[in-house]
Amino acid sequence: MNTWRQRSRAAHLPNKVELAISRETLGCGGEKCRGSRGRCGVFSQFNFFCFASLLTDSHKHKDKHKDREHRHKEHKKDKEKDREKSKHSNSEHKDSSEKKHKDKEKTKHKDGSSEKHKDKHKDKDKEKRKEEKMKSSSGDIKIKKEKENGFSSPPRIKDEPDDDGFYASPKEDSKPLKRPREDDDADYKPKKIKTEDIKKAKKRKQEEEEDSKAKKVKSKDKKVPEADKRKKPKKEEEQKWKWWEEERYPEGIKWKFLEHKGPVFAPPYEPLPENVKFYYDGKVMKLSTKAEEVATFFAKMLDHEYTTKEIFRKNFFKDWRKEMTSEEKSTITSLSKCDFTHMSQYFKAQSEARKQMSKEEKQKIKEENERLLKEYGYCVMDNHKERIANFKIEPPGLFRGRGNHPKMGMLKRRIMPEDIIINCSKDSKIPAPPPGHKWKEVRHDNKVTWLVSWTENIQGSIKYIMLNPSSRIKGEKDWQKYETARRLKKCVDKIRNQYREDWKSKEMKVRQRAVALYFIDKLALRAGNEKEEGETADTVGCCSLRVEHIKLHPELDGQEYVVEFDFLGKDSIRYYNKVPVEKRVFKNLQLFMENKQPEDDLFDRLNTSILNKHLQDLMEGLTAKVFRTYNASITLQQQLKELTNPDDNIPAKILSYNRANRAVAILCNHQRAPPKTFEKSMMNLQSKIDAKKEQLADARRELKSAKADAKVRRDEKSKKTVESKKKAVQRIEEQLMKLEVQATDREENKQIALGTSKLNYLDPRISVAWCKKWGIPIEKIYNKTQREKFAWAIDMAEEDYEF
Repeated sequence: MNTWRQRSRAAHLPNKVELAISRETLGCGGEKCRGSRGRCGVFSQFNFFCFASLLTDSHKHKDKHKDREHRHKEHKKDKEKDREKSKHSNSEHKDSSEKKHKDKEKTKHKDGSSEKHKDKHKDKDKEKRKEEKMKSSSGDIKIKKEKENGFSSPPRIKDEPDDDGFYASPKEDSKPLKRPREDDDADYKPKKIKTEDIKKAKKRKQEEEEDSKAKKVKSKDKKVPEADKRKKPKKEEEQKWKWWEEERYPEGIKWKFLEHKGPVFAPPYEPLPENVKFYYDGKVMKLSTKAEEVATFFAKMLDHEYTTKEIFRKNFFKDWRKEMTSEEKSTITSLSKCDFTHMSQYFKAQSEARKQMSKEEKQKIKEENERLLKEYGYCVMDNHKERIANFKIEPPGLFRGRGNHPKMGMLKRRIMPEDIIINCSKDSKIPAPPPGHKWKEVRHDNKVTWLVSWTENIQGSIKYIMLNPSSRIKGEKDWQKYETARRLKKCVDKIRNQYREDWKSKEMKVRQRAVALYFIDKLALRAGNEKEEGETADTVGCCSLRVEHIKLHPELDGQEYVVEFDFLGKDSIRYYNKVPVEKRVFKNLQLFMENKQPEDDLFDRLNTSILNKHLQDLMEGLTAKVFRTYNASITLQQQLKELTNPDDNIPAKILSYNRANRAVAILCNHQRAPPKTFEKSMMNLQSKIDAKKEQLADARRELKSAKADAKVRRDEKSKKTVESKKKAVQRIEEQLMKLEVQATDREENKQIALGTSKLNYLDPRISVAWCKKWGIPIEKIYNKTQREKFAWAIDMAEEDYEF
């Protein structure tokens, strides 16, 4: 105990000096102060600041603390400064650092709790403590505890009463002041610890609260853009119209409300600059505006093979002369004397200039296109905003057609508002025609899906502006198509048995119908429509096959009863196939071909209408086209089951999917010409594969040397090196396999178009279910546009879906 007192006195040498200065300078220390144990307001105020400065000086100058007289003189000299400091005590205390503040509190605590009290004051102390306990419930407990410990916080100094402290006698000035306590020290110590813990805990809480607030503010500031990003997709999801979850309209009703802005017409023709010349028979000739416009259509195609075809040139020249003036007609009599070279060079230069556009120029064009899309590219259908597929009218030009179309080269005339039929709701705002023009007609037909229609002049066909494939109308049509094909699955065996029986029918019409249906079912042939001779390309389907399109082989390449097909199908794509058929089908074909010329119809007693009428009797909604959809979808499902290996990685599984898709494309005869850049792209891919193989060889050598090094050293570092080399080899092997799979896929798809069957003949729910089952990202199978088109399938199909 004595040792503790000695240490306490050694640590608080300035106490006597402090008390002496306070008495002399402030006139404190009289009988009144002694009666209140020296705790007057003046002393407390001065004691707090004077002691803080002396404590700092005591650490720096220990020798000066020993010389009390010298310290006394210094305090007299700095008396005025100390008074100024006492005026600004509150602000100085707040600005002091946390560490200094803690040191002050500890010092004050020791200074105010070292004095033992005299017996005559004990009774007063007990009464005082009882009063303080009674007042603690009124919210002043913090201040009272601080006073009991021998100090008061700076903000409370001026509010303290003058006689609520205590005073130590001059004889015991060197003893540190202590909180009044009873004889038993055990009662005192826990209270002292308790008050210190409460203060520290409160400070910690305040600091933690400030830190947490600061963190929350920062985190909010940081997370605001992220939160906005997260909310954006939710908003988009909310905007998506899940029409497949709603009740369908009655049969025939397509919509109840439809409003749109109408079409966007092609820009007017801009005459060529004066320096761009047209030559006829070696001489410059100025053309009229209409004749010049048609001439530019030919000039733009000058390098294309179309302009070398006789039928194209003949049709063009015929329609061009219709646009000439009588003077031009009399001069221009031969296309071979016309020189479009200068025009062609001008348009090539224009094309190059567009490629060399600055970013600002491209941005302007982009903004203009976005403005048009925003204004004309959407309609309101049944309170939902729907995207329009083709809101721009096709500009005038020369008709190309597919294959050797007899009308290629003819002039496609400019479509005017007077050619346009508008379809919208009666209660909607009817789109306004361009100034000075009017619509051909305005209809309010909610049994059709088109918004705008017109008749083109080449083949007299009606053209439409329709909704985007991702719209409700298109989606419902697709869904209905695949559901009809699924219904066919339930009765296809019955239908097949029926047409097999019909092969033996005594009626020739029934036999032809049965054989044609067999080909449509087995080979996924199109039914074929009747066409006027000379008006369209010579393309045929099953019902319009001619005798010249097939050859019968009783035996070919080791197979019996082989039928060889060779004809032009849709879009003038050649269909060539050798198919072994059943004996009765072969015999019937021989019968159908008897006494017929090559140009005669094979099924002379059958057409598409007769066939579809018969199919309607077999199943409601069944047409020849449904067989094509059914066989394509069922083939994909079967091929996916056979080709998908559960142990394969994602690239290998995608290759399996593409192979299954390819089987369908071959069945449906979805061919294409090899891309012009095919060879170059394959060479680039092969060079990547070769480089990756070299990289793999180097990685394997490094792994081998790392293993040898690890055997010698046998430490953790060498083991880690071996593991990292192993991972590097595995990574390069995966990359190499991915490139090889890509090369195989490209080679196999060189002449096969996978997109047509994927978009039009394959039930998308089969692909979605396959992706979900094997953990393949749907983005690997369908791009963004396709995902929008098949949103209904992605939402409703689960991994156990069966077509």
